[in-house]
Amino acid sequence: MANNNNEAKKDNFFKKFINFFKNLGLRIWRSLKEMVAELKKVTWPQKGDLINYTLVVLAFMLVMGVVIFAIDAGSSALVQLITK
Repeated sequence: MANNNNEAKKDNFFKKFINFFKNLGLRIWRSLKEMVAELKKVTWPQKGDLINYTLVVLAFMLVMGVVIFAIDAGSSALVQLITK
């Protein structure tokens, strides 16, 4: 009885294993089709908007770089003042 049960489990496992690889291509193809459909729904920015967004990001990065530099220089000077 136990031997037949183990054989049935092995057969079931191998069937699932084979079906996994049989259906793998179909699942990948379906995912790619869905991805293309979603990308068609996206509203892409115009060239002018994209340039404006890029300039805003670059300006923000520049300002934050200056702020971080100021905090770093100030804390460094404070530590040197304390350790002297």
